[in-house]
Amino acid sequence: MTTANPTLARALWPVNEEAGAALSVLRTLVFVGLGVVLLSLAARAQVPFWPVPMTLQTLAVFAIALAYGSRLGAATLAAYLIAGALGVPVFARGGGLAYFLGPTAGYLYGFLLAALVVGWLAERGWDRKTLLALVALVIGNLIVYALGAGWLAVNIGIDKAWAGGVAPFLLGDAVKIGILAALLPMAWRALAAIRR
Repeated sequence: MTTANPTLARALWPVNEEAGAALSVLRTLVFVGLGVVLLSLAARAQVPFWPVPMTLQTLAVFAIALAYGSRLGAATLAAYLIAGALGVPVFARGGGLAYFLGPTAGYLYGFLLAALVVGWLAERGWDRKTLLALVALVIGNLIVYALGAGWLAVNIGIDKAWAGGVAPFLLGDAVKIGILAALLPMAWRALAAIRR
């Protein structure tokens, strides 16, 4: 299905019905694989905090969502979470099923939902203008905070969840959001310039 505003991934590697299912599957596997690697590397780039380390994961989640769209973005996050659940050390401190019940589990679930929502907005062209990209990313970040801090509050209480799971990350997340809100529209303009 072609949309009026394709995602950056679709613009870079278009898929049409004549190309065949094998090429479409290959494209999906390549993008998902690249996304899982990016998320894994972003999880390892961290500043120690308690109870949740500050990583570049949200930057990677939102970059994938904006570039891939809702379905491919959510599929990439699902593959990342499945790899982590199977014990592949893709998370900030390793891998395994315990991550899905521990204090940081809400952030993982939030990543998936945020990728779906931000990707859906990107499919509607919100990744092409800085202000709209900014709004989409703030919405995505609020989803991550709501699920992450909500789950954390169940484990350690709401005051500690705010103090340890939201407040220390506000400035860093604002910087990440600003970077992506500027970069994605620039990427679209660069792509348009190349195609002229």
